Amino acid sequence: MEKPKILAFIPVYNEEKRIGQVLERFPAGLVDEIIVADDGSTDNTPNILKKFNVKLIRNEKNLGIGVGMKKAIRYGLENNFDIFVIMAGNGKDDPREIPSLLQPIIEQDYDYVQGSRHLRSASYKKNTPFFRLVAVRGFTLMWRLATGFHATDASNGFRAYKFKIFDNINIFQDWLDTYELEIYIYYLAIKKGFKIKEVAVSKNYPSKKEYTKIRPVIDWWRIMKPIVYLKLRIKK
Repeated sequence: MEKPKILAFIPVYNEEKRIGQVLERFPAGLVDEIIVADDGSTDNTPNILKKFNVKLIRNEKNLGIGVGMKKAIRYGLENNFDIFVIMAGNGKDDPREIPSLLQPIIEQDYDYVQGSRHLRSASYKKNTPFFRLVAVRGFTLMWRLATGFHATDASNGFRAYKFKIFDNINIFQDWLDTYELEIYIYYLAIKKGFKIKEVAVSKNYPSKKEYTKIRPVIDWWRIMKPIVYLKLRIKK
């Protein structure tokens, strides 16, 4: 792949303390465009985003990461982007590591690259709660059993895809509006035989008290739902 057109996507919700720092870390020319989906923030996040050269998607209320992600993917498809990069807006992912995700796609023709905090040379221990470490390991083990793919960090949201994946996976479904979408794409990318690879990335949470907005039970089920629905052929 020569000179791919790259779109970076960052979902945010009430990240006034950190989103500016994340955007400032982007090296000049690293990606062609950055699209930020503000999912109904009630703090000063919208005003901070106005200071940066990004395309802003704004939901007036909190609708879910899947809603913003689908809007960003549609934008990328309509504007002929080649690669879609997704990362967190709370500082736990470092945009300076994006080249590690891009290299296998550009140089080795991979279709999907998944970041992993558990590969050699990766980093993940800063402010990571013990429960989070156990949950990640448990989910990854379940993922291996469900998909047959030897993942080391199946829940890591720092990822890159070729846009051609979305020609073969129907992401524009209403039940994929929250945490379901990323897992749905990952599962079907494996099952449809796309070329997938993990690369080492860091995962450093800003603090142990504010490490995630995922709610117990409700959002855990949303993450698990695509695996259950696709395995039982309730959805496709």
